[in-house]
Amino acid sequence: MTTAPVVEKHYQLILWMLPKLAKYPRDQRFLLADRVERCLLDILNLLLRAAYSREKKEYLAEANFKLEETRYLLRISRDMKYLSLKEHHFASVSLLEVGKMVGGWLKTGKE
Repeated sequence: MTTAPVVEKHYQLILWMLPKLAKYPRDQRFLLADRVERCLLDILNLLLRAAYSREKKEYLAEANFKLEETRYLLRISRDMKYLSLKEHHFASVSLLEVGKMVGGWLKTGKE
């Protein structure tokens, strides 16, 4: 089985985001940064589960919710100045693209 394009797109976002999270202030690394990282990894897990499941809808719906949660966490990060406007924009656009791919996958029920 080949990797679903949405999985690869989200994987690339995680690789880009992890070094940014490591630079959060020490007191936020174990709170906000950890929460963002956990959401990103949860989304990856849900996308992989959907890719290998016959019943994709539940996993994709949960991934959609996690994407929204991540958007808000990144917004907090931007407002607290842990992410620059440029970094926030890149992450937001990436999450939007992943969200559109998930939405399309949900509608078709296919990869």
